Amino acid sequence: MKRLFQTGCLAAVALSLGVNASLAQIGDCATDAMLVFDGSASMDEISFETGPNTRIVEARQAIRRAMPGIAPYRRVGLMIYGPGPNGACQNLDLRFGPIADAAEPVTDAVDGLRPDGLTPLTEAVRQAALALDYRNSPGVVVLVTDGNETCGGRPCDLAQALNATARDLTVHVIGFRAVVDFFAWNNPEQDPQASTTVARCLSDETGGLFVTTETVDELVVALQRTLGCPVIG
Repeated sequence: MKRLFQTGCLAAVALSLGVNASLAQIGDCATDAMLVFDGSASMDEISFETGPNTRIVEARQAIRRAMPGIAPYRRVGLMIYGPGPNGACQNLDLRFGPIADAAEPVTDAVDGLRPDGLTPLTEAVRQAALALDYRNSPGVVVLVTDGNETCGGRPCDLAQALNATARDLTVHVIGFRAVVDFFAWNNPEQDPQASTTVARCLSDETGGLFVTTETVDELVVALQRTLGCPVIG
């Protein structure tokens, strides 16, 4: 019954994104959320795909634009992975759990990070779920990443475990100029037939949105739709 409600009521939301999104549950604004932000080295690379600005420059712009309209209505926490003093796959930084009026703390943290390391997104999402006390409380995790798992994690296994044990947890996945390197990344679940899977199973298994974004404007809209307070009528 829950899935039928989601499909019937949220089709317009997915279509209104203007980007590649699946139908999904978007949680009530009373539900706490964790933003999991990709701070890996690839966010700071300049390449043919990124254009004149690196991904981190434009992601910061999107965060600055989106968060002031989100924070007054939902408690948001922040997890960053990538940079840090440990090994390339061991830097998982829980900056803070869900707090009120998080716009400035989130923006300051993202502005201040210096991308480095690889992409342990599976463990980052798991720790974000723990910060939400997902077994006992409803919650929302929004993952923003420029690529798939690169540290040997298994996001699809995690998605199934979360779906089986969570009280009511939704994981949204936002790919930002996402790319996949089939030769270098340590991702046991990588589908060789897919161009950019970007841990889509995390959202599919938990009823979340999967969104691919290429521009600042698209990333702003995706953040608003997943972290913000949608009006569904």
